Amino acid sequence: MIPIDHFIEDFSTTFKDLPQAEPWQITSDLKTIIEKLILNLSSDYVIEDNIAIHKSAIIENNVTIKKPAIIGEDCYIGANTYFREGVILDKSVKIGPGCEIKSSIICSNTAVAHFNYIGNSIIGRNINFEAGSIAANHYNERAVKKISVLYNSEIIETNSDKFGSLIGDNSRIGANAVLSPGTILIKNTIVKRLELIEQVADK
Repeated sequence: MIPIDHFIEDFSTTFKDLPQAEPWQITSDLKTIIEKLILNLSSDYVIEDNIAIHKSAIIENNVTIKKPAIIGEDCYIGANTYFREGVILDKSVKIGPGCEIKSSIICSNTAVAHFNYIGNSIIGRNINFEAGSIAANHYNERAVKKISVLYNSEIIETNSDKFGSLIGDNSRIGANAVLSPGTILIKNTIVKRLELIEQVADK
């Protein structure tokens, strides 16, 4: 099993009610997980129809949040952002205008600039996504859609056709960079602007 705590400090403590599972298993089951987590949230959240928003969060105009979702303390969500199929934002996460987030956990003090897509991913703390950068979650162009990941020089089959990235704390993703499905980045990784990360070649 890939130890998420090696990439994101105190992940298992912060999200102690999450199952012990591989990252792609967590993201694929995130809707069910969030529905259970919502039941134990404090009165600091406004909860309506399986969407929980902390009272300190700021949400601008024309934001779409599809259930279930948890928006944490001091989060900011820019105009025209679209959350679909299960999203968790930890404390002080900033999502800029026009972003789309799907089936993902984004940890504290991370900023996603604007016009970004993040799908089926677990994003660490204090990470910055510059404008237009993408964490892709599906191989549209490959005949074999199942996603593999590279961990400790070993290729692991996820048996899933939807998984984005696991990104370690303090990483920086440059403008218009693309993280291919199954990308795993250690802490403090720098991805240059316009760079393509593809860790497992097509079969």
